[in-house]
Amino acid sequence: MQNTVNHHATPKAKELLNYLSNIAGKKIITGQHTQTNPMEEVSYIEKITGKQPKLRGFELLSYSPNINYNVADESCLTEVYENRGTLDTALKWAKENDGIITFTFHWFSPIGGDDKSFYAKNTDFDATRILIKNTLERKAFFHDMDVIAEQLKKFQEADIPVLWRPFHESDGDWFWWGAKGSATARELYKLMFDYYTKVHKLNNLIWVWNCRLKEGYPGDEYVDVISVDIYQPEYSVTDYHEDYEKLIAQTTKNKVAALAEVGYIPDIDMLEKSHTPWVYYMTWSKEFCIGEQYNRIEQVQKMYGSNYAVTLNQKRKESLQCSTDISTLKTRNM
Repeated sequence: MQNTVNHHATPKAKELLNYLSNIAGKKIITGQHTQTNPMEEVSYIEKITGKQPKLRGFELLSYSPNINYNVADESCLTEVYENRGTLDTALKWAKENDGIITFTFHWFSPIGGDDKSFYAKNTDFDATRILIKNTLERKAFFHDMDVIAEQLKKFQEADIPVLWRPFHESDGDWFWWGAKGSATARELYKLMFDYYTKVHKLNNLIWVWNCRLKEGYPGDEYVDVISVDIYQPEYSVTDYHEDYEKLIAQTTKNKVAALAEVGYIPDIDMLEKSHTPWVYYMTWSKEFCIGEQYNRIEQVQKMYGSNYAVTLNQKRKESLQCSTDISTLKTRNM
């Protein structure tokens, strides 16, 4: 059992984290990112497997307060327009299903920037200045947090826990929050954690950290789930076990771990043999899911057809009972 880092977490949030903790190393939760209202990725998975992912990832990019439409190219505008209203879709889906939701936020820089200004190359926004009191950057950062908090509160009011993964991939320099180093992103995360838990009292959030660098880790008191994003240059059969070992070596062994984004899904047969304790994986959207540019149909079918994989069709209690049976059997055979 793992306790939430927010001591005032809602019972549902505590229940979800406890579920994740119990299932780690015994099963893996199937997950899929989607950023449009039709959620075409999920329809594709259901078409080829007859099942749906247990975890569904939604995107907040269009909810960024500072989008410069005048200098945005067609690709940027398409992403923004397709993403509008998806939090309403997420809320409706979460109310009607026994699934799990997680949010990714490609945050357009709070000040300035052109086009997709969540990319550091498209903005001169300096994240280090957020850490200095009374700067314009800090005020804009808190303004944006207030706006997003109002969206997150809708899920708290509906008693829906959210796997919240801000400042993702801060071990890289391609986003503005990671451009000044993972230590800066770490401090931004801690600022948000304190502001959201103490001021906005968002107690439905499960806090997911997404960086594999030691100097970037906020500390066990701030993190519920450690995670990593992995995009292999080409397909290989893997359970991502080496990546798991590297992640816990650089962060902590005390938290459940997740493959927060992948291009290629892990091999379910390898996972069942190794019991590498990834609690869930989430395939990225569009071509990473639809078609066979990344994942072959038979690989997806094998994943969703495995008893080791948790899909939306399986209730939490049933999954936990099965997990307990497996654990008991392993103990008896030792």
